[in-house]
Amino acid sequence: MALMAGQNALALEEQSFADRTISAHTGKPGELLGILENLQDHHPNKYLSPEILEYVAEKTDIPLAQIYSVVTFYALFNLEPQGEHTICICRGTACHTRGSRNLLQRLRLELGLPEESEEGADKVCLTTPDRRYSMRTVACFGQCALAPVVEVDHEIFGHMNERTLHRELEHLENGRKKA
Repeated sequence: MALMAGQNALALEEQSFADRTISAHTGKPGELLGILENLQDHHPNKYLSPEILEYVAEKTDIPLAQIYSVVTFYALFNLEPQGEHTICICRGTACHTRGSRNLLQRLRLELGLPEESEEGADKVCLTTPDRRYSMRTVACFGQCALAPVVEVDHEIFGHMNERTLHRELEHLENGRKKA
C-alpha cells in the first residue's frame, strides 16, 4: 500500500516527524498508542488524517484496519479536525444526575452548535465552523466525587455549574487562562 505523490500525500515535514515518532516508539509497550498520540498532538487541528494513518500502517506493518480499530476505540483520538480549544463534558451517571445535560445544552447555545448530532445524545463531538472550539462528551472522567465534571483544554473542573462554565468560556474567548 505505497502512498502516491499527489494531493493526499503527506508533506515531507509530516513524513519526517512521523518517521522520528515511529522510530522513538518502536519496540516499546503500547507503541501504536504512543505513535498515534504524538502524531495527533503534532497536527495543528489535533486529529489523525487518513493519510497519516495510511503512512503509519505502511511504516509499522500494522494493518490499517487494526489502526482504525484502535483510533475508533479510544475517545482520545480524533478523525476530524478539532478546534483550538476543547471542552469535554462528562456524561457518566454521577455527572448526569448532577446536571451535566444542562451544561451540555448551555455550551451548545453559547457556541452556536446544533442541538442534535448524528452520533446520538450520549456521544457528541462538534466543532464550531471557525474551528475555535470543539465540544465533546466523554463516558466518564473517573472523578465522580467532583460531579459534574468538565475538562477545558485538558484541565479538569469539578462541581461545574452553568455560571462557572460560562466564566471559563469567557476566559478562553478573552485569551487568558484561569488563575
